[in-house]
Amino acid sequence: MSAKVSPKLLMLEQFAAMAKALSSAPRLDLLELLAQGERSVEGLANAAGLSIANASQHLKVLRRVGLVASRKSGLHVLYTLSDDDVLALLAALRRTAERHLAEVDRVVRGYFHEKDALEAVSRDDLMARMKDGLVTVLDVRPPEEYAAGHLPGSVNIPLRDLKRRLGELPENAEVVAYCRGPYCVLAYEAVAALREHGRKARRMEDGFPEWRAAGLPVETAER
Repeated sequence: MSAKVSPKLLMLEQFAAMAKALSSAPRLDLLELLAQGERSVEGLANAAGLSIANASQHLKVLRRVGLVASRKSGLHVLYTLSDDDVLALLAALRRTAERHLAEVDRVVRGYFHEKDALEAVSRDDLMARMKDGLVTVLDVRPPEEYAAGHLPGSVNIPLRDLKRRLGELPENAEVVAYCRGPYCVLAYEAVAALREHGRKARRMEDGFPEWRAAGLPVETAER
């Protein structure tokens, strides 16, 4: 007579399967990209610097454990995060790594603090400044991510175009830049570039996905 399998052990095995799915830097990168909005395999592969076959394999792993969902649209398969609780899971992973991994602390104190040691602007503070018209909000993500959703009234100038298009930003207004998330280098690089040109600039805490998950207003290109 076979021993009965512990329900607790069955649950722990499923938790371990989800943790295993997260144990890949490319898959974590894909989750951050999907947090910006729905995307095709081809779009994700291009944004993540992966082959389509490699991106597809990573997405299958993430879908198998329920972290992403997919749907057919013509000849394409489109992927999205299954729920905003995936963002909460990634945030918990980030906070724990920040507290306990020396290498994470080294990178934060090195690259990120070197680029911008000032405290980021909180979401509530930014919302108040936006209502009072005291700030120019700059989205430095690629145009397709901006089109899928962005902060109301924000200006989209991808990082690669920022120096060439500085004239599109008011000279005397404070600029608050944001991008994909708390460690997205695009916003850090944008703030550094703006300050080099004499502009008053800061970052928004976190990024667009966290803004949306907090229930704050969002616009899309269709509006």
